[in-house]
Formats: sequence, C-alpha cells, structure tokens
Amino acid sequence: MTAQGRATLTTVVIPFIIFTAIWGSTWIVIRDQLGIVPPQWSVAYRFFIAAGAMAIAARIKGHSLWLGRDALVPILAIGVTQFCINFNMVYLAERHITSGIVATVFALLLIPNSLLAWAFLGQKPTMRFVWFSMLALAGIGLLFWHELQENPAASGAVAIGIGLTLIGMLAASSANIMQARERVRQHPLSPLLAWSMLVGALIDSAIAFAVAGPPVVEMRPGYWLGLLYLALFASALAFSLYFPVVRKIGPAKAAYSSAIVPIIAMSFSTWIEGFRWTPLTIAGALLALGGMIGALSRSRTVVASPDAA
Repeated sequence: MTAQGRATLTTVVIPFIIFTAIWGSTWIVIRDQLGIVPPQWSVAYRFFIAAGAMAIAARIKGHSLWLGRDALVPILAIGVTQFCINFNMVYLAERHITSGIVATVFALLLIPNSLLAWAFLGQKPTMRFVWFSMLALAGIGLLFWHELQENPAASGAVAIGIGLTLIGMLAASSANIMQARERVRQHPLSPLLAWSMLVGALIDSAIAFAVAGPPVVEMRPGYWLGLLYLALFASALAFSLYFPVVRKIGPAKAAYSSAIVPIIAMSFSTWIEGFRWTPLTIAGALLALGGMIGALSRSRTVVASPDAA
C-alpha cells in the first residue's frame, strides 16, 4: 500500500466505518430515551455531556479553547442547526414513526448536502446524481405509503414524523456545509465542536424549559447508559471523526454513510420494534438505498486541507 493509500485508510476509511456503525445504532437508543424525560431535556443533557467531553479532548490535544471572535458565527450557526434544530426534530419524529423509517428518510441528507455544496463550495452535481436522487425519493415514497397502509388512521402522525425528520435533515446539512467552508476549517475542530455543542445545549435547555417546564430526571439505569452512549460515542466521538472526513473529501462523498446507516437502523427496528417487512417496504428500501449509492458513485470530490484538530 502506498503512503497516500495508508493516509486515506487512517484519515478517511477507518473513521468512516466507525462513525457509520455508531450512527446506525443510535436511532434505536434514541427511541428508548422517549418516556418520562421530555425529548427536549434529553437533547440538552446529551450535549452538555458531549460539550464537556469535547472540551477535555481539546485540552488533551493541546488546543486552546479560545478561538477568537471570528469563530463566533460558525459556533453559533453549527450549535443552532446541528445540535439544536436537528436533534430536537429527530427525537420528536421518533414519537410518530419507527426509528428505522426516521433513519431511512434522514438518509436523504445526501441531496441537500450536494445541492448546498454546489451553491457554497462550487461542487456541481451531475445529471446522474439528479436521476438517482429521484429514484431514492421514490423509494422513500414507497416506505411512506407502507406506513399509511399499515395504519391509515395514523396518517397525520406519519406525515408529522416525516416532516420533522426532513426539517432536522436540512438543519444538519446546513451545519455540514458551514464547517466545510475554508474559513471555518482553519479552526481546530475539537474546541469548535465543544463550543458548538455547549451553545446547542444552552438553547436546547431554554426550549425545553419553555415547552416542557423544569428539568425532569429519570433514574432508570438504561436511560443514563443510553444517554452516555449518545453523548460520548454518538456525539463527541462520532462528530470528531465525521467532520474531519467532510473537511477532507467534501459533504457529498461523506454522505455515503447515509446509504449504510439505514441498513443498520432498519435491522435494529426489525429486531426490537417489530418492523414488518413486506414486498412494498423491501422495494422501497432497495430503491432508496440504490438511488443514494448510484447518486454518489460518481459525484465530484471536494479536496480540503488536512484537519487542524
């Protein structure tokens, strides 16, 4: 293996496998968080813990936590979009539809990622991307149709769940593009994430207090084990692996993970939530995943400078 190949393996391939595997499992863990604690407070707790972990990681790496005034805008933007709007929408969506369906709809992240990368990073999508994206959308439509057939009376809940997921997806895509911009890439990632997560947690807390009242604590061990997993592994670790990959190969290529995560998530949903596979859902899943893989298979790569973190 060449030196360049080894560098790609350690900086792109291995991190890609790790964060994809982690995020494939988080959807079902989030499902378990929904209960006594309002979802808004669960999101706030998650990112207070994650922010502390990222601050410790930054200091271990020798980074100063002070990034200067020019970092305030990206910190605020990423905090609001990624760690507030995105996660609140996902947690709320799982109250209405299964975690596997949420993960599959969220996999369409590749579409806004690529379109926003075209608008702000100069990465123009090809007609191949457009046609395969339409194929993926058709697959999502079949899954949506299945949900309606299974429970026609819940059509409103299904629509709300998918709508909330789409809002969260657009917010996440905005954060992806923001941190991939040249001026933002100049900041070390660990302190940038620490401050963004803290901003997100503070805003999450304000929303939680306004919507659900004072903090609610659940003493069930499973809740706290799940919360620690989501904060330390699915947030602090996964985002510190994911964003460097986005910085190196661009948002469109990094979105390959969105074609794999639903497979893992749907497996958990089948096992734990009793999701029932039918010819319609199989066709929908194959169209969605095939469309996403086809759309990305020849997409252009944005080559970014090495991560400062």
